[in-house]
Amino acid sequence: MMTPGGSGRLRPLPTPMYAGYSGTASSWVAKTSVSASGKRIQREMAELNVDPPPDCSAGPKGDNLYHWIATIIGPSGTPYEGGIFFLDIIFPSDYPFKPPKLVFKTRIYHCNVDTAGNLSVDILRDSWSPALTITKVLQAIRSIFLKPEPYSPALPVIARLYLTDRDKHDEVAKEWTLRFAK
Repeated sequence: MMTPGGSGRLRPLPTPMYAGYSGTASSWVAKTSVSASGKRIQREMAELNVDPPPDCSAGPKGDNLYHWIATIIGPSGTPYEGGIFFLDIIFPSDYPFKPPKLVFKTRIYHCNVDTAGNLSVDILRDSWSPALTITKVLQAIRSIFLKPEPYSPALPVIARLYLTDRDKHDEVAKEWTLRFAK
């Protein structure tokens, strides 16, 4: 792009002012690129689509790469059997160096999930590693359906019932699954 010079001739505009412009009206080049965390999330999404964990699915909510919705089907032989559980997954901008935040949107009676749907599992806290992927996180969440972690509970009252009266615990969990997840 040219501007009039003092001598009546045209001189080029300084390039920093028009970064991305290469000389013609139709040659604007987008200067936005996907961040390192975005590339990692895209790669994990592709891997998840090729080889999802059993009874799990997940993907972006709309066009927001950092906000996903996941679905986990309650495993057979558990009080959550056949239930369909929805979770929100929020990836931080510094993922994978910080863990994603997962929140159950479907109510669930479980010692590792608080009343707001927040999870209390080591993989999302102290045991987080950048080597972990969303596939491994979903596998870990599914595993708490099979084997809760009552010694690191989000709701100690449910953990106590799980440890002292497993039949009553499972009965209540089944009722909640029928009521909220079917």
